[in-house]
This record gives sequence, structure tokens and C-alpha cells, in this order.
Amino acid sequence: HFWPPGSGSRRAAFDYVPEGDTVYLAATRLHGALAGEKIVRSDLRVPRYATRDLTGATVERVVPRGKHLLFQLDDGSTLHTHFKMEGTWHLYRTGDRWRGGPAHEIRAILETGPWTAVGWRLGLVELLDVPEVDRLVAALGPDVLGPDWDPAEVLARMQKEPERAIGEVLLDQTVIAGPGNVYKCEVCFLRGAHPETPVGSVPDLPALIGLVKRLMDVNRTTGSQITTGDARPGHKRWVYGRGRQPCRRCGTLIERRDEPGERVTYWCPSCQPLIGPPAGPI
Repeated sequence: HFWPPGSGSRRAAFDYVPEGDTVYLAATRLHGALAGEKIVRSDLRVPRYATRDLTGATVERVVPRGKHLLFQLDDGSTLHTHFKMEGTWHLYRTGDRWRGGPAHEIRAILETGPWTAVGWRLGLVELLDVPEVDRLVAALGPDVLGPDWDPAEVLARMQKEPERAIGEVLLDQTVIAGPGNVYKCEVCFLRGAHPETPVGSVPDLPALIGLVKRLMDVNRTTGSQITTGDARPGHKRWVYGRGRQPCRRCGTLIERRDEPGERVTYWCPSCQPLIGPPAGPI
């Protein structure tokens, strides 16, 4: 769904699993199209901002922060969006037909001379001033794909609560910004850690943190979370989305469990034995 380099009618649909690398790629593409352009039409289709008009403002930059997407404008305001579970940003040549879904699912429109960015099913749309943006960023842990990446700081934050489940901690954006449910499941599998294993019982936490970084770096230009090195359909991941299918390593059936927030945890009971007492559902 991402436009090919040099294509004439570039249209981007950022509708892969919304993890930090997806947001990074969305920001890269949106920044390339919108930065330096003046908004000629805007439409924020959420009640709080339905009357706010961004027409006349220039997009200075579009930047990712973990799973957050920030459109910084020259009037000092920032459009903050979050994909949550189902959101996407599509980018069209102005005048092209939109194909992202029914109109009632559109949450934001930013039109410039050459491009129109359309946000579909966005979980969050809000306008922030500079202090609010600063508070948002300050509340996040080091961003895996950001300039503030600091594995030592991530390790320190993880070790503050050694009794928490490693799967839970990998989703905590105040500890490490960017990873989501796919990386939680895949990194735990690759490190042989059951997702319920307490942080204090996980061997070699620095290696686990480094693996998160390497995987997300590799996928930051695709947003598709390939962890096996095999991009063929059905071969991209070790355990995520493979409940009751045989483990690619040992053949044991992959377990799955529904979690709060529409998440599902996947693991191999043979390759990922639980070390220590379970830290509880994640």
C-alpha cells in the first residue's frame, strides 16, 4: 500500500500493524509531501475541534514520537494523532479519488496545493500547544527509532519494577517508546522468554533491548514487522498471529490468549518456558 519510489500518483495507506516503525514510516512519507507546504483546506472531524480551521498555516515538519504522530505548524500548534488499533493516514495527489474507506470513518483532512492527507479511523486527534507537546514527549520512554534512544535508560526503567511481566513492560510506552504487541510477542520468542516472566528473571535484558532496536530499525522502511527475515505471506513472523499452528523451531502448537485492549498474546510453550512465578496476565 505504500507508494513506489518515483511513482506519478503517489498514494500511501499506512495500514499495517500500528507499531512504532509504522508511525516512523508514516511520518517520513507525510513529511516528505507536506513539509513547507501551506494548508489550503483542513477538516478535523472530531467534536472538540470540528470548528478549528488550520487553513493558512504551513506544515513545518511531521515527526514521530513512539506511536505518536506530530504535525508541527508554523502558528505554534501541533496536530497530534495516534493510530490506536485501526487508524491509517493516506496520502493522495490533490484531486485524486480517496479509497481509504467510508467517509464517516474520516477523522482528519489536511490539503495543500499538491497533496491531500486523509486520516481514517484515527484513535486520537487533538491540537496541542508547545508546552503540551513537551509534556507528551517527556512522559515517554526513550524512542527506539528516535534521536533520544538510550538503551541504558531503558534498562534502568525496566529494572525499577522487577516483578512486572516482561510482556507488559515491553508495551509500556513510559519505559520504551515504539514497540507494540507484535514486537512484544516476537522479541519474547526470539529471546526464549515467556511473556509472563518477571523482568527480574529474564536473562540478559540488554540483549533483549538490543533485539528490539535491531528489528525495528530493519522494519522502519516497510512498517510490516518482519521478524523471520522471510517476507513471503504467512512466513513473516515466528509466533504472532499463529495461534494453534506449529512452532517454526520445535513443532509445538503456538499458544494464544486474548488480553485487554483487543490484544492477543502468542508464545511457544516449549521454546519459552516460564522462569520464576508468573507475573500475571499481560
